[in-house]
Amino acid sequence: MSEKEQVEKGTISIHTENIFPIIKKWLYSDHEIFLRELVSNSVDAIHKLQHVNVIEGLQIADDYAIDISVDKDAGTLTVKDNGIGMTADEIRKYINQIAFSSAEEFVQKFKDIEDKNQIIGHFGLGFYSSFMVADKVEIRSRSYQKDATGAHWTCDGTTTYELEEIEKEDRGTEVTLHISKDEKDFLEPSRIREILKKYCNFLPVPIRLAGDVVNDSEPLWTRSASEIKDEEYVEFYRKLYPLSDDPLFWIHLNIDFPFNLKGILYFPRISTEFDVTKSHIKLYCNQVFVSDNCPELIPEFLTPLQGCLDAPDLPLNVSRSYLQNEPQVRKIREVISGRVASKIVDLAKQDRDQFAEIWDNIHTFVKYGMMRDDKFYDKVKDQVIFRTTAENKYTTLPEYLERNKERHENKVFYANDEAAQATYLRMFKNQGLEALILDAMIDSHFIQFLEMKQQGVTFERVDADVTQNLIDEDQGSKLVEGKDEKTADEKIKTAFEELLGDKKGMTVRVESLKDPSVPAMILLSEHARRFKEMTRMMGRELGDAMEEYTLLLNENNPVVKKIRSMKEQGRQEDARLLGQQIYDLAMLSHKAFDKEQMEDFLERSNRILEMVGKDE
Repeated sequence: MSEKEQVEKGTISIHTENIFPIIKKWLYSDHEIFLRELVSNSVDAIHKLQHVNVIEGLQIADDYAIDISVDKDAGTLTVKDNGIGMTADEIRKYINQIAFSSAEEFVQKFKDIEDKNQIIGHFGLGFYSSFMVADKVEIRSRSYQKDATGAHWTCDGTTTYELEEIEKEDRGTEVTLHISKDEKDFLEPSRIREILKKYCNFLPVPIRLAGDVVNDSEPLWTRSASEIKDEEYVEFYRKLYPLSDDPLFWIHLNIDFPFNLKGILYFPRISTEFDVTKSHIKLYCNQVFVSDNCPELIPEFLTPLQGCLDAPDLPLNVSRSYLQNEPQVRKIREVISGRVASKIVDLAKQDRDQFAEIWDNIHTFVKYGMMRDDKFYDKVKDQVIFRTTAENKYTTLPEYLERNKERHENKVFYANDEAAQATYLRMFKNQGLEALILDAMIDSHFIQFLEMKQQGVTFERVDADVTQNLIDEDQGSKLVEGKDEKTADEKIKTAFEELLGDKKGMTVRVESLKDPSVPAMILLSEHARRFKEMTRMMGRELGDAMEEYTLLLNENNPVVKKIRSMKEQGRQEDARLLGQQIYDLAMLSHKAFDKEQMEDFLERSNRILEMVGKDE
């Protein structure tokens, strides 16, 4: 019998006329994924042999590996493994039949699949992705079985194939692709190395390209956390994100029940270039790269997390719709949220000063998470820290409330703009009062959230009112003076109302403050200000928060007393100048002046300096 007669020729048993053009057009938008599929098959073949080796006691002691080679002259790319191999019958079964068992279903449904990159995973066509880039594909294989004969399968992208016996010395399978003319970039070793680093960088079998191992077959997440040093975690992070600063902290996941999940998650230092709206987690399935954008696996408030997750129970070609609807994915989110919360608690308890440095980077996401996830809130609520004006640089809310319960029980004073509210903060500090600094964009929402969660606790901005702790209890200013039977407070109030004229929304109030250095303050109702800010964010404009405010005059301040004296002496213009200046200085803490107001303020300042000079 001649060699030609020994070659088996046949037709792949599918009902559609020719599925290959459909594969080329629809299978993947990124043709490079063919290499991931072939290498994954090779890894699977090696794992099967390792299993059989143990079960059957074959005592095979080979160094398992996958070798990839490119022959530009021949126009071929070859993927070779020393795994379990196949007989001719197994090629008929696994390549000709099973791979196309779903072909009809595939042809009927492929047009309805939104994400074309997920088709293979649904229809078991991984090997045939080779035809996206190749005009002809050859398989040479020899089974591990004793006395097995080599087999050679060839297909040119039609439904016909050829299968023959060949001499093959070594066990395993090699797949040779004859690359199409319009896919020649897959004959460039640098391009192949790039694809391997992207999709196969952490596969558990050495992958060699031109003899050089290109992957890390034992990624850090496969090892026990107890045996890994901090330096190794940082080094691994640098491999994943070579241009990033070192991470703030990390979490090592090794979960076997109720699902399998391994990985290392890092919280990065947030730079101005960092996109906090994008998922930065690399998803793997049995160490095979699946995606670098899987926001469905991460709680929304933890989107900045970076690192790797290996979820063997998820399908290799997992679809976005699958991730969105799979109950296990929700459980993964819950586990990640819980582990991050536990890590935050541990860091906070270990070293407050060191935690404070981390807190500046993570507080926005933690606060958002507390507002979105009750379980997360319950775990971290007592470890959330706030910058404070007291000696301690940072404090927790329970610590603040306990420290100040004698002077203002269940009331929290805060500032959201240290520069604008500097006068108020100085008064607080001079009287030994403590305020929290809540100056992040999220804090206005977070304050209201905390008030809802902690019934009885209220937050009040330092410029909302004057606490009794700032007021001098001396009642001298309340005594009636002179024939007009008015108190000193009433006389000051009347004087300033006349000097300033009718200012819309302004109420004048006089108090004797313990700090005589402050002539006047603007007070804004906490409730009214919050309400107007909220409606403005909802797109309903109810006017400026400054529409209703109180001008608080300090009766103990020398300048305020001087103005009253000037008015009584008939120095009306001098009193008006000083009165308007005090008003403007108080107002500057709340709003910027327009051009005209600033010009008036500067002109008046110069006139006051001249007046002081004349008095001397």
